[in-house]
Amino acid sequence: MQTSAGRQDRHQYPAHWEADVVLRDGGTARIRPITVDDADRLVSFYEQVSDESKYYRFFAPYPRLSAKDVHRFTHHDFVDRVGLAATIGGEFIATVRYDRIGTGGMPASAPADEAEVAFLVQDAHQGRGVASALLEHIAAVARERGIRRFAAEVLPANTKMIKVFTDAGYTQKRSFEDGVVRLEFDLEPTDRSLAVQRAREQRAEARSVRRLLAPGSVAVVGVGRAPGGVGRGVLGNLRDAGYPGALYAVNTAFPVDLKEVDGVPAHRSVRDIDGHVDLAVVAVPAAYVPAVVAECGEHGVQGLVVLSAGYAESGPEGRERQRALVRAARAYGMRIIGPNAFGIINTAPDVRLNASLAPQMPRPGRIGLFAQSGAIGIALLSRLHRRGGGVTGVTGVSTFVSAGNRADVSGNDVLQYWYDDPETDVVLMYLESIGNPRKFTRLARRTAAAKPLVVVQGTGTAPQGHAVRATRLPYETVSALLRQAGVIRVDTITELVDAGLLLARQPLPAGPRVAILGNSESLGVLTYDRCLAEGLRPARPVDLTTGATAEDFHHALAAALADGTNDAVVVTAIPAIGESSPGDPELAEALRSAAAAVPGKPVLVVHVELGGLAEALSAAASTAPGAADRAPGTEGATAPAPLTTPPEGTHLIPAYPAAERAVRALAEAVKYAQWRREAADPGRVPEYDDIDEKGAARLIGELLARGQGLTISDAETCRLLAKYGIPVRRALPAPTPDAAVEAARALGYPVALKATAPHLRHRADLGGVRLDLADEEQLLRAYAELTELFGQPEELRPVVQGMAPRGVDTVVRAVIDPAAGAVLSFGLAGAASQLLGDMAHRLIPVTDREATSLVRSIRTAPLLFGWRGSTPVDTPALEELLLRVSRLVDDHPEVVAVTLEPVVVAPHGASVLGATVRLAPPPARDDLGPRTLPAY
Repeated sequence: MQTSAGRQDRHQYPAHWEADVVLRDGGTARIRPITVDDADRLVSFYEQVSDESKYYRFFAPYPRLSAKDVHRFTHHDFVDRVGLAATIGGEFIATVRYDRIGTGGMPASAPADEAEVAFLVQDAHQGRGVASALLEHIAAVARERGIRRFAAEVLPANTKMIKVFTDAGYTQKRSFEDGVVRLEFDLEPTDRSLAVQRAREQRAEARSVRRLLAPGSVAVVGVGRAPGGVGRGVLGNLRDAGYPGALYAVNTAFPVDLKEVDGVPAHRSVRDIDGHVDLAVVAVPAAYVPAVVAECGEHGVQGLVVLSAGYAESGPEGRERQRALVRAARAYGMRIIGPNAFGIINTAPDVRLNASLAPQMPRPGRIGLFAQSGAIGIALLSRLHRRGGGVTGVTGVSTFVSAGNRADVSGNDVLQYWYDDPETDVVLMYLESIGNPRKFTRLARRTAAAKPLVVVQGTGTAPQGHAVRATRLPYETVSALLRQAGVIRVDTITELVDAGLLLARQPLPAGPRVAILGNSESLGVLTYDRCLAEGLRPARPVDLTTGATAEDFHHALAAALADGTNDAVVVTAIPAIGESSPGDPELAEALRSAAAAVPGKPVLVVHVELGGLAEALSAAASTAPGAADRAPGTEGATAPAPLTTPPEGTHLIPAYPAAERAVRALAEAVKYAQWRREAADPGRVPEYDDIDEKGAARLIGELLARGQGLTISDAETCRLLAKYGIPVRRALPAPTPDAAVEAARALGYPVALKATAPHLRHRADLGGVRLDLADEEQLLRAYAELTELFGQPEELRPVVQGMAPRGVDTVVRAVIDPAAGAVLSFGLAGAASQLLGDMAHRLIPVTDREATSLVRSIRTAPLLFGWRGSTPVDTPALEELLLRVSRLVDDHPEVVAVTLEPVVVAPHGASVLGATVRLAPPPARDDLGPRTLPAY
């Protein structure tokens, strides 16, 4: 929104303060600066506030605003006087303002760093978390304008507002004088304020998704008059699933006298529906969607599932149409799944929602499923139906979301919902793109600590309809960062389902030790080899021979599970011929009963051409009527199975048609279980007494005053790094032979002579570095050789540097990526990192345990630990260096890139021989800022 030209006092309208936020009840509101054009809105808002709320705001009866009040509350300079409003449908529902004050509480300008703050929330919207959201945003604005402390005076009876301040988590002081409570609090974010903010974010976003997935009433807009078509199909899917809430069919083309369609009440407009509508499924051409959105917003609809296509996936015009759709929906406080969505499903017995294009309701289960495209959604539902339903058991879906272009609701939102959803034990996600990797990684880490999260990640090329932040990190790096956050990364839909079924049905393994038993020696050996290839520790397979009976399988499995040297068991089975050979149901019961006796270890079955065994394994524990009587392959030809789940504590045994698939799923479970154990004690970010954070901040401010973004000089780099206890070995320029000699005398022999021209820097292999020059004669000879080989000194830019103790050359980098955030990287210098890409990465801030694992994560790490009899180097010194670089970048977001190369790690100590630092102004908003939805 832009204000009338020339009316604001000092600064242009700060458009970057505008934001959409999710409120406590799951609805949305827009927060924006108040301008001179808002006078009528302010007056209307104030008239709807109760006398009690007005009294709490002004400490006296204040029935109406005077013209002077309206002028004061709408004229701001956006520096010393700022007002923000929360709006829904363009109208104010709450306001907040601050006024900068100086000594004695009088109006002031910078450098005064304190301000008085006051709120007013419309009574109808109190209790929705509006004031808490406004406090986050006005605090961020104040910090941007150099204000470090807020003061607020509140009447003791105004307990709601006192609670807003005290619950925010800021460091504060409280006093009571003249019948008024005075609160003062610092605006610097604290661990507690960030925890409070993120907990509120999780509750609000989870509630907004819950409103979509568990609506009390649904209207399908775009239901055709004749059978067929998308709208009519979705209406039928909702009805056939047994949705228990109110259901409405809407089409402007319905005849006036039409009362029902397929037994569902019919209406020409959402406005004509007498009852409340929680969810609207929109299946009309894109050109008609804006009118539908307006109708829904005016009727109080809470959310939309937009199946309509013709948006960002169709090109620039469609992208603008999509932006307008999101803006319109958010203006009414609605959230959107889509557009171009496949739909949503909730199998809970009291919901039974199939607001999707899937003609059949999936079997209920404990798996949450997210996909972006409809095609992938269909494939996932189909795989789970075949393997998690009709073939291998009643494991199925709790909720399913296909977000389409995910213009609003994304995988991050749904992850917030699944985090504490009691109906979901495992989360499977197919992500063609990740719009906000930084937030996704944070949410994934928290979710993975509670339940498995399995992800297929797109290859890095986002579909046309997806808005994705640009990232400078390679696809492999982003994947590695996700794994460090506890995400189980797989490559295909098949692997996604394989891992999901194991994690949904079996306990996590305590370690990598695997027992293998079965009636085929060759299949057992194949399984053994695959375990070795996946980094597991298999025992020699136990061959029960092809004549093994069900009782033999039972006793062998029971013995393997009881053996304390095993963490998991893989059972291999092939068809056997003979009277003593067990039938499928008999073998399944034998395995189930043995596994039930020792329930703490996972059991997997590798079966070859045993479709009957896979179904029998399901039937052995299934409560579904007639489960044992269904023939394989007939599941899709019958009505959906009854909505039943296994008895509490039952572990269904997953069956796999190939050894490599079973072992790969088990290997992922082993790695995830190890991550869970380590995540319980993530380590700490150490404090160092010699770090001068304030001095570094002053130096950075002085350097940035020269320009918006710059690579600072070598001398300035050394000064900045020294403030964080990172010394850089001194190097002196040597533009002439005589200068080189003088530099060597100043540094002391032995020295190194290096060419620092870009094409020769760090390239000892090209001859641009001469080491261990013990005296002046050797130095001058080396200087002459360099200039003879590579050109004049002005081209080479030679420097002289004191020799560092011999060791292993490494490289340390830190970068602020626009999408992933701050990332610390480590590898060996030279070919290992440059040619082979052998670099490891961690998100900043890095803990002591993460620094230890970072050093050991590269493939060439053995070179640091005495490989082939070499002397081990000082890895603790290297880890401390990594931690100090992490602190520098975490403390100062203006430091957008750091490269230390080479870092020579010797048996005692680590020496930084070269360093570059790039500075840039920090972003206006980051993941530590106030809660916001993606901007549109």
